[in-house]
Amino acid sequence: MPLSSLSPLHPGTIVEYIQNNQTVMGCVQELRAARVKLVNINQREMKLPLARILPWTGPSLPEASSRSDILQTMKALEAQRQELGRDIDPMELWELAQGEISQASIAWLAGLLWEDPGANEKAALGRKLLATKTHFKFSPPHFEIYSQETVTRRTEEMRRTQERERLVAEGQAFFKQLWKVHQNSAVLSTTPDAETARQLRQILIDRIGLREHGETEAVWKKMTAGIPDIPFLALHLAQAWGIVPPHYNYLLDQAGYEWEDEIWSAPFARDIDNLRARVLTMAQPVTHTRAVSIDSASTRDIDDGFFIERTKDGFHLEIVLACPGLAWEFGSSLDKAVMERFSSIYLPEGTANMLPRDLGNDFFSLHAGKDRPALLFEIHLDHLGNPLACRPRHQWVRLQHNLTYDEVQENLVSDHPDPMLQAADELAQMLRTNRIQQGAVIMQQPDPRIMLNHTHEDVEVVMEPGPPENRAQVLVSEFMILANSQAALWAMDHDIPLIFRTQNISLPKESAGIWSAPCDIFRLIKCMGPSIMEATPKRHAALGVDAYAPITSPLRRYADFINSAQILAALTSDQFPWTSESIKAVLPRISARAQAVGRIQRFRPRYWKYLFFRQQAKQRNWTGEVVEHNERMVTLALTQEQLFLRAPTSLFGDKVRLGQRFTIRLGKVDPLNNELHIAEAWEA
Repeated sequence: MPLSSLSPLHPGTIVEYIQNNQTVMGCVQELRAARVKLVNINQREMKLPLARILPWTGPSLPEASSRSDILQTMKALEAQRQELGRDIDPMELWELAQGEISQASIAWLAGLLWEDPGANEKAALGRKLLATKTHFKFSPPHFEIYSQETVTRRTEEMRRTQERERLVAEGQAFFKQLWKVHQNSAVLSTTPDAETARQLRQILIDRIGLREHGETEAVWKKMTAGIPDIPFLALHLAQAWGIVPPHYNYLLDQAGYEWEDEIWSAPFARDIDNLRARVLTMAQPVTHTRAVSIDSASTRDIDDGFFIERTKDGFHLEIVLACPGLAWEFGSSLDKAVMERFSSIYLPEGTANMLPRDLGNDFFSLHAGKDRPALLFEIHLDHLGNPLACRPRHQWVRLQHNLTYDEVQENLVSDHPDPMLQAADELAQMLRTNRIQQGAVIMQQPDPRIMLNHTHEDVEVVMEPGPPENRAQVLVSEFMILANSQAALWAMDHDIPLIFRTQNISLPKESAGIWSAPCDIFRLIKCMGPSIMEATPKRHAALGVDAYAPITSPLRRYADFINSAQILAALTSDQFPWTSESIKAVLPRISARAQAVGRIQRFRPRYWKYLFFRQQAKQRNWTGEVVEHNERMVTLALTQEQLFLRAPTSLFGDKVRLGQRFTIRLGKVDPLNNELHIAEAWEA
C-alpha cells in the first residue's frame, strides 16, 4: 500500500493491522523504508511491512510518551472504538452505497455516517466492514461494495461455511465417541439432533460406498482428526452407531447395487404391469410341451430347458430359453435400471435378481405347466456330437418338468434311466470330448457350501466341501456352451449384431483336458487371460469354441438379455434393438458394470470364508498343498475351501516342493481387510 494513502506516519502515531483475522491496535515506534516497528495493545513489539497497516491512522502521541502512557491511551481508544462500533449498522451503509459505486475509501464511507469523522469513527467503521464479508471486501486501500446478486451468493456461501464448521465440530466429537464404542471402551451415551444425525449418517454411507468428493473429503478429514486412519473406518463407525448391521455388505454400496427387490423395482410397478399386458397381447398357442429344465432345488429364475431325441443321423436337440426381451422397451427407465444391475447375485445370505422378481422369478421364468414365450434353438448333431445345423425360432412353450440336479443324477445312475435323459447324458459326454480336442481347459474344483446360522449375538458360518461335478451338471453345462456357440455362429452367418465373449489367446496343447489337481489348476490359471465382451466374434480358447455369444441366461445377465432380444428381433421383425455401433458404444458401460457387480460375487463369499476361518482358528488346523514356491514365499492351495494362501518360505523349512502337503495353524484373520496369516506350518 503506498504511503500516500495513509495520514503521515511518524513515531507515536496510532495504527491498526490484522492479525489472525482480528484487528489489533499499535503505536509506531520507528519507521524504516517500507517497514514499521510498533508496540501493540498486548505489549508486544512487532515489525511489520507498511502494507499491513490499515488505511485509518491516528491520533498521534508525543514522541516522549512513556510505554505506560502509550498502553493506557490505546486501551482508552479501544474502548471508544468498540462503543462507536456498537451503533454502526453496516447493512444501512451498504443500502446507501450499493448500486451507486463499486468501491470507496474508508473516509468517503465514514462521511455517509458522520459530518466530520475522525480517526476513531473511521477505525470503528473499518472494523465493522472487515467483519461484514458478505457485503464488503477489503481491497487495500479501499472497500469493494458488493452488488445484491453477489451479496445473495456470498450470504449463502457464508451460511454453508458456518453450517459446515458446526457440523465438523459436532461430528468430530460424535465420531470420537463412536470410535470408542467400536473399541468396546465406551457405550453410546449421546446422539446429535435429528438434522445433524441425518447429515452425519449420510457422510458415513457415502464414505462406505466410495461416493465422496473433494468437499466431503476435506470435511471427513477434519471430523476424523484424532482417530486412526484405517481402512473401513466409516464402516466401523456406522456399525458402532447401529445404522448398518454387523457383517454389512459394503460391496453392494460401492457397486451401487440395491439388494432388496421391493426397494429398487417399486418405482417401476406400472412399467412392469404394462410390459406384462403387452406380452399377453402377443401370446400364441403353445406348440412345444416336451422340454424339461434342470437346476438346483432352490432355483426360481428358470431360464433354460431342453428336449432331445435320437435320430438316424445322430441327435435332435432343442434348447428352450426364456424370452424376457419380448415387448421390452430398451432405453426406458426400467431398462436402464436393469442394465445397471447387469446380473443376478447369488450369495450365502441370499439372492438378488437382475430383473424385477415378478418378471425374472415368475412371469418369464420357465415354470413347468405354465405358458411362456421362448426362444428355441433346434440343433441337429451327428453320432459323434458334431453340430450339423442350427435353426432358432420364437414360440410359446410349456415345460413338462422342472427337474433338479440331484433328481437327474439319481436317474442317470439308476438301473432304468429315462431314455431322454440318457440320450442327453451321452451327447453331453461327446460334446465335452469334442471341446477338449479343440483345446478346451476344464477345471473341476467344486466350490464349498457356505451356510449362515444367525444367532442373537452374531452369525455362525458353516462351510462344507462342495460335491464334485456330477453328470447332471455336465449335461446342463455342455448344452449351454453348445447353445451359446451355435447362437454366435448363426448370428455371424446372418449379420446379426451381438455381444460376444472372447478369449483370443494361445494355450499350450498340453493345457487341454480336465484338471482337478491343485498344482495343475494354479498353473493353468496363471497362464490364462480373462475373457472379455466384444462386438466382434473371436475364439474363446478355454472353452474350445470358435465363437461364443452368451444367450442362455437372459433372466440373470444383461449381455444374454441383449443377445436374446437381438435374435428375437431377427426372427420377428426387420429392426434390431441394437445396431453394431450402439453395441460398441454401450460395451464400456456394460463391461464396467460387469466388473463392479462381479466384484460382489467374488469377494463377498470370500468374506464369509475368512469369517469361518476366524471362528474356527482356535479349534482346528487346515491342510494345504504347495502350488508355487520361491526363496521368499510359498503359495498353498486349500482345496476344499477353494483358496490360495501365501506365507514366507521360512515357515515351511528348507526343502519345499510342488505338491507337498502341509498342516497349518492360522494366526490373525481379518475378513474385512481380506487378511489371513499362517502362524505355523508342518509337513502333513
